[in-house]
Amino acid sequence: QVISKEEREYPKLFLFNVTLMTCFLEFPSSYKIQSQLLFKIKTLPYPSYFQFPRKPFSRIYCLPMESNSSSPNTIPVFSTLASPFDENSDSNRKPLSLWPGMYHSPVTNALWETRSKIFETLLDPPIHAPPQSQLLTKKPSESRTSILYNFSTDFILREQYRDPWNEVRIGKLLEDLDALAGTISVKHCSDVDSMTRPLYLVTASVDKMVLKEPISVDTDLKMVGAVIWVGFSSIEIQLDVIQPANGSSDPSESVALTANFIFVARDYKTGKAAPVNRLCPETEAEKLLYEAAEARNNLRKRKSGGDRKEIENGGVNRLEELLAEGRIVCDMPALADRDTILLKDTRLENSLICQPQQRNIHGRIFGGFLMLRAFELAFSTAYAFAGLMPSFLEVDHVNFLRPVDVGDFLRFKSCVLYTEHEITDQPLINVEVVAHVTRPEQRSSEVSNRFYFTFTVRPEAKVTNTQFRIRKVVPATEEEARRVLERMDADHQQSCVPTNDHLVEKN
Repeated sequence: QVISKEEREYPKLFLFNVTLMTCFLEFPSSYKIQSQLLFKIKTLPYPSYFQFPRKPFSRIYCLPMESNSSSPNTIPVFSTLASPFDENSDSNRKPLSLWPGMYHSPVTNALWETRSKIFETLLDPPIHAPPQSQLLTKKPSESRTSILYNFSTDFILREQYRDPWNEVRIGKLLEDLDALAGTISVKHCSDVDSMTRPLYLVTASVDKMVLKEPISVDTDLKMVGAVIWVGFSSIEIQLDVIQPANGSSDPSESVALTANFIFVARDYKTGKAAPVNRLCPETEAEKLLYEAAEARNNLRKRKSGGDRKEIENGGVNRLEELLAEGRIVCDMPALADRDTILLKDTRLENSLICQPQQRNIHGRIFGGFLMLRAFELAFSTAYAFAGLMPSFLEVDHVNFLRPVDVGDFLRFKSCVLYTEHEITDQPLINVEVVAHVTRPEQRSSEVSNRFYFTFTVRPEAKVTNTQFRIRKVVPATEEEARRVLERMDADHQQSCVPTNDHLVEKN
């Protein structure tokens, strides 16, 4: 078929492919198409494929595409994973509710597979199955789990974790850390009675995560974790990311990252707090870890409800000092310090609709995915603020306040809370990210998560900019000033708690 110049309008949208230039045309109403056909559009040669011609082509040749899918020009697309609905699939494959892991990293998928084997017999207990009647006492070694990243030999795995600086993507590592912590908590809480209903274990918070050394993507990596403390219904898991250090024979020096996760147990039927198995540390290192975790737990109890009173009683002067600096920038911007910026001017935001592929084995949005998205926004916030490439140092704290469900409209809002200049070679940028579950139909918005990250600037980036300076961030409102002071005090209190030993054994 030939469409002349008079019978068509100028095409409104061009899409390009490396092998074939395809045009989507909008035809005038006078041009009648008798049947629905797919077209290959062959155009006359034009010197620049990414510029529209000043005059429309005089003729366009429209060739119907082959309707036969077996044509050698048709490329078939298949799933890369076996489906439980395939005729040739194994009848003993895990149920569909456990399939979400295949949409995350291969490590997360492997961890969820392991977790499902632990309690797959308990996934569908009798309706009136009783809860666990007798608590067990377990050793930390019983929950100890490790995974190995064969970066040196597995090219595909290496490419999935590589960032632009040939280091490991921290966001993907956060996903795996959350999945490993969940698997360890399931190991600790499992019992031998298959007729009792299982506990519902959820991530409550990340207490601290410190990057001690850059993590290369070209060297094998090991992640190891174990339960180090339990309360009535809460469990603390410590995780170490280990990568051999050059020229070091001490295993403790190879710990590149340490993280502490808090999980809480809920009854599947009632949703109330449920008791967990007891913990009996045996070695001296396990006892030290238990004592440090106990101190952090006591600190959390003191902080819950006490922060605001402390600010009201003893921090009024600090609050006023912060607000005074902010008022100068707001009211007299021409006279304000050029190295000062308002907190509200550091904000970034992004939004998403939570998809089924992002859920965990319980059917809700995977906490590791939320941390990944929050980290990437925090990194972008620090980048836009500093003007140079940031370098991740710590996750100061993460709160999981409400569950996030499939289909939720999730908004991430970030800002730089404050900066620290005590170490001139390593200025610190403290970033807050708050996740909101927004329901437009109900005119409601609730905070589901709070994330706090610390960044600095890459040394190699500062070399190219000798005039580089980190600006001071000041609040403009009392609510902003309170958030800054609360975070400063929390960081100070955290630094006073005894530092954990590592899970790796020394020679």
